[in-house]
Amino acid sequence: MADKHLDPDVLSALREVMEDEYPKLLDTFLADSEARLNRLHATEDTAQLIEAAHSLKGSSGNLGANRLAELCSQLEYNANSMPSQSIKKLIAEIDDEFAIVRPLYKAERQRSLTER
Repeated sequence: MADKHLDPDVLSALREVMEDEYPKLLDTFLADSEARLNRLHATEDTAQLIEAAHSLKGSSGNLGANRLAELCSQLEYNANSMPSQSIKKLIAEIDDEFAIVRPLYKAERQRSLTER
């Protein structure tokens, strides 16, 4: 299941590069992602929606959450032409995917702390 949602090669590379800061990176990603998700829900402004989707797409891709990044990309590139109901549906899919990856990242964080 983790491979479908998180790229283990990306996580391994980040773990090597970040070393002791790796758990902090994961914590920062989770906190920032929650804030970006809140912005997706709170804004009625398409430009702000696109900006939040772009930001979440980038950080998700950088941390190996490829499906989350893909969903954010769909929102980023189609928000201008999508009806509001479709936007809400896509945001719900983004929420669902984040609900899957959040515990995976938390488990990854815990694993990295115990390996020290």
